[in-house]
Amino acid sequence: MLKIDIPGYGKLELTHLVMDYNGTIARDGKILPELLEPLAALAKDLRLFVLTADTHGTAAAECGATGLPIQIMTFPSDKAAASKLEIIRGLGTEGVCAVGNGRNDLPMLSEAGLSIAVCGPEGCYGKLAGTAEVLCGSMEDALLLLTRPERLIATLRG
Repeated sequence: MLKIDIPGYGKLELTHLVMDYNGTIARDGKILPELLEPLAALAKDLRLFVLTADTHGTAAAECGATGLPIQIMTFPSDKAAASKLEIIRGLGTEGVCAVGNGRNDLPMLSEAGLSIAVCGPEGCYGKLAGTAEVLCGSMEDALLLLTRPERLIATLRG
């Protein structure tokens, strides 16, 4: 569990890190190598999940090759938004940090205990900016908010 007390905001008690795949932790179906170290650090305190329709068909192999304890959950692309929301509800939304960049991430980010939108090379669905609690320019920056909580505190404190 990752506990972060944020003055004027409240206490986060996170147990799960739920991430979109393409556009968030992967580009063109390949996991971004700069994410491996921060994901390994976070795996000590959080259960890691990747939620994906697996557009490129590479998610299982890519996540498996990392050696990290990442649970992959796939679903049909036409049910992505509803599936992602159902999954985080099943985990208990308050304990979930959800990270995504696309339109199908909107429902998931709207209910997660902590929501982070990433606007990287594939862009970011504009309405996520009004839903997510934190916006980041890269997934690496998003993960560093969790590995270095003082950064998250500086962003969310009252």
